[in-house]
Amino acid sequence: MRSTYALPYGKRTLEFSLPETLQVDWVAPAPVPGTQHPLTAVEEALEKPVDGKGLEQFRSAQSAAIAVNDKTRPVPLHLLLPPLLQKVEGLGIPPERIQLFFATGTHLPMAQAEMAALLPPALAERYPLISHDCDDPTGLVSLGTTSRRTPVLCSKSFLQADLKIVTGNIEPHHFAGFSGGAKTFSIGLAGRETIDRNHSLLLDPHSRTGEYELNPLRQDIEEIGRLGRIDLALNAVLNEKKEIVEVFAGSPGGVMQAGIPVARQVCQTATHGPYDLVIASVGGHPKDINLYQAQKALTHASMLTRDGGVVILVGACPEGSGSVGYETFMTQSASAEEALAKFDRINFHVGPHKAFQFARELVRIKVILVSEMAADLVRRLHLVPAGDPAMALDLALQILPSARRVAILPRAINTIPLLHKD
Repeated sequence: MRSTYALPYGKRTLEFSLPETLQVDWVAPAPVPGTQHPLTAVEEALEKPVDGKGLEQFRSAQSAAIAVNDKTRPVPLHLLLPPLLQKVEGLGIPPERIQLFFATGTHLPMAQAEMAALLPPALAERYPLISHDCDDPTGLVSLGTTSRRTPVLCSKSFLQADLKIVTGNIEPHHFAGFSGGAKTFSIGLAGRETIDRNHSLLLDPHSRTGEYELNPLRQDIEEIGRLGRIDLALNAVLNEKKEIVEVFAGSPGGVMQAGIPVARQVCQTATHGPYDLVIASVGGHPKDINLYQAQKALTHASMLTRDGGVVILVGACPEGSGSVGYETFMTQSASAEEALAKFDRINFHVGPHKAFQFARELVRIKVILVSEMAADLVRRLHLVPAGDPAMALDLALQILPSARRVAILPRAINTIPLLHKD
């Protein structure tokens, strides 16, 4: 007898079965229902900001800039933006002076058609759309240096607006603790030098999923946001169906303090381990748009995997590795051990940092990747390619013929696992 399971994969699901001789734990938080009236939830959040400081205090503003996430984040812009933009226009700011900035961070800048595709057509036509470019020095301005020695270079055009707003989701982040709040500005609209220095703080053991107050990388993000004088954050917490559970508006820090407990309720779960084999779906599109993004799921899956164990990482990755810097660094390393040694000898850079994050897991576990990527490239990235979950399972049981304990993470990126060791 075999038990059948289904996992998100791109814009569809993949089914697979496991023999009942295996002890299988389904590691996912208990379902939390979404609100039945999401637009009302957004409107109410804007009417009742968490710290009492709403948009009414900006009636003298003549221009506004709103930071939104790029195509790699499942932010419900079709729900967040209409009430927000109505409020901003209600201050007397004309639509041509309300700019939407797509916060790409170190990702490639987006074309106009790509930005428009993320928005309701009426919004895409009504407001100016601007894609950030972290490597364009003419578009950046210096705000000084944080207490953790991060040079702060951020979007000049965004900062020139009278009213500065950030949007996004509050959800687990594998080294920033949680996304949301100031991060859409502090990282999404920052220069590469700023992002490199901030992300170098991921080497600190407190820079981990679910950690906020003691996380130096996350607190550096907060400090960058304060230097940028962000006026308002509008953030949602989503459930496993990408439905809005709750919405928060207010200062970036206030929104994080209010939203993190809800995000924990939605995303946190206890489990017993470690496991011989962990089967982890990245969570489907857009989280598995490329391997660069999919790696975040490996961080959570590896937390549950014993030394010498195996992770089957399930992510479509239609855009391939997603990073020339990561791909070059990893394919030019003969092994994960060599990648780690090389990384220790260079200055920290985003791109190669992804090779480090993979390599530090690959030195103790095997990773089998179920994806659309070419098998040869997967091998050169020091992963084991598999065309489907059945093939991946066969390979895993060849590596671990005595495997008995299995964990399945259907949405690994959005799961904060609390491991109780057996």
